[in-house]
Amino acid sequence: MNTPIQHLSGELDNGNELYIKRDDLLPFSMGGNKVRISQAFFQDMEHKGCDTMIIYGSRHSNLCRVLSNLCCSKDVPCVMICSHEEQEDQTATNNTHLIDWAGAQVIHCGKDNIAATVSSVMEKLRARGRRPYYIYGDKFGRGNEGTAAAAYAEAYREIQDFEADQGREFDYIFCPSGTGATQSGLICGHLLAGDGKKIMGIIISSRETERARQVISEGVSDYFVKNGRTLPTGWAEEIILLDGYRQAGYGHYDSRITSTIREQYRRNSLPLDPIYTGKAFWGMKEYINASGIRDSRILFLHTGGAPLFYDFLAKEGTENETC
Repeated sequence: MNTPIQHLSGELDNGNELYIKRDDLLPFSMGGNKVRISQAFFQDMEHKGCDTMIIYGSRHSNLCRVLSNLCCSKDVPCVMICSHEEQEDQTATNNTHLIDWAGAQVIHCGKDNIAATVSSVMEKLRARGRRPYYIYGDKFGRGNEGTAAAAYAEAYREIQDFEADQGREFDYIFCPSGTGATQSGLICGHLLAGDGKKIMGIIISSRETERARQVISEGVSDYFVKNGRTLPTGWAEEIILLDGYRQAGYGHYDSRITSTIREQYRRNSLPLDPIYTGKAFWGMKEYINASGIRDSRILFLHTGGAPLFYDFLAKEGTENETC
């Protein structure tokens, strides 16, 4: 599933070079990092002899879109637990519609009732003779972190192949950090390679920074245990999370992010969205300027979200701006 890496000219000052890895172009369910992660979950489900998948996310969820689509294409029953924050806008997104199209059974719950809902769904499915698989492990969302991380530990090799072909390594890799699975996998690949890159996660949600760090730590640890490898000394120092660019949390954005999305479409034909990639791209550029990074080779991982780009276009794209 090798995806292209392209150079973005004229994007950064101070001698920095910016590249982007286009995982939004992965050829399934409108692409994105969740294509790799969904395939890892599906293979794990089959390996464990389960026959029904339970997924979890919000109405914006790219992961739920791809997993529900994958289950539909494989004729596997899929149940989505859809959580909501207080005072959250309940307007359906394009991902919501696509999840419905895929035939997933959607069960709604509040943020404070996720574990109980997972437990209830698992019990009801077992009572019907099904063998359910919850993508995040137990009802508290623990125990399966390494499965998702494996997808981007593998993808890291594609980045290494590009570097070998170019004869020069990247100094930094930036990515949106939501569930933490993608960043966990990139850190695993980095640790296995023993290279000098810094993996920079831009937090895009309201998750507390220490909790986000713990989730990534569990993902890296679980991956190494499952693959019979020993973590190097000091590995936890490689978990770098930037929490100053999240705005008010998941789904919130302002005119700076709106401008970034418009600019990148006009300049580089990049479809970014305000929930994940647009926020992270803006945060990356802000951080690079504020921290004084110079003469570095930088890679941004485009984690997809095409349906959310079109949500943004429908909502914000009516203003008349010229190039």
